[in-house]
Amino acid sequence: MIYIHIPYCKQRCIYCGFYSTAASSVNESYIDAVCNELKIRADYLRNKKIQTIYIGGGTPSLLTIKQLNKIQNTIDKLFDLSGLKEVTLEGNPEQLTEKHLTELKNTNFINRLSIGVQSFDNDILKLLNRRHNCTDAIDATKNAQKAGFDNITLDLIYGIPGLTNKLWLENLNIIAGLNIQHLSCYALTVEDGTMLKTLIEKGKIAPTDEDQTLQHYESLIEWCHKNNFVQYEISNFCREGYEAKHNSRYWNNTPYLGIGAAAHSYNGTSRQWNISDIKNYIQSINSGIVPSTIENLSVEDSFNEYLMTALRTRKGLETNFLTNRYPDLWKATEPKLTAYINKGLMVPNAKGYHLNHKGMLLADAIAAELFT
Repeated sequence: MIYIHIPYCKQRCIYCGFYSTAASSVNESYIDAVCNELKIRADYLRNKKIQTIYIGGGTPSLLTIKQLNKIQNTIDKLFDLSGLKEVTLEGNPEQLTEKHLTELKNTNFINRLSIGVQSFDNDILKLLNRRHNCTDAIDATKNAQKAGFDNITLDLIYGIPGLTNKLWLENLNIIAGLNIQHLSCYALTVEDGTMLKTLIEKGKIAPTDEDQTLQHYESLIEWCHKNNFVQYEISNFCREGYEAKHNSRYWNNTPYLGIGAAAHSYNGTSRQWNISDIKNYIQSINSGIVPSTIENLSVEDSFNEYLMTALRTRKGLETNFLTNRYPDLWKATEPKLTAYINKGLMVPNAKGYHLNHKGMLLADAIAAELFT
């Protein structure tokens, strides 16, 4: 699978800790560098068939159709796409106009949209420093459907200071009327170096409330159950059969190629991440050098990463995979699971073990306790 990073945003959200730069458009020289990196690293996945492509950011909806076509044509020439199933583009509501959505659909490349709504409440959107309003978000979703997109996911954030339980449920009930296939909901986190952390430290925004966040999460789980959305990962919910194929591969320990400034890659034995600097990225790529850092993973590192990601999913830990891939580590770890089963946090299943809803709230902590 391939991930393309577009690190450009018209303005920065107060909570965002991802690498991006403020700009009204995507620099053409950056697109050229992305295409050149694709050429340089075409053998990274050892000529495997590409099943998913994800164009994320930043704000990929800032890409012009010409720029998108350039990326598409480069990928077409370099990779085996005979098994391609899903190509996702992230976008902000204010850029997903009816005209742009029709153009995106006509590329016959993008078949899934991820729309960064975050909230349907205008006051919350202003707090988060988003550029769109509630009407923009609803219109973008409906216009996407009108353009022919039938695989749409919306992002929402909960645990935001000022987001009451009533407002949170109102957000979810708007979703109910939009007939989408997938929903990603994330608890607001306070990242170092973000405007949000600075504002909280200065007392201009209330700190996040763990109890409030937990209530929002529990309301979300109940709402999804009533509205036929299946939770298949801590933050991801879908109609049956509409799991995000690309993201699911991250959680299943599948190798992937990450292209662009700040993009990460994984080939099964090492992780690699590109420099978080657009100017230096472009200069290095134009010189034929990928400006990246490589970390070779030990068996223990790989085992721990699998625990971290698998415990976040509905599938959970698969015994056969662990026995075959990490026999000694798994033999030492499996007996420790009894404690979580006894506490009502984990349950056995046909293939191994998974966390229940209560356990999922503690997934990262449980994984850390199991690390070798």
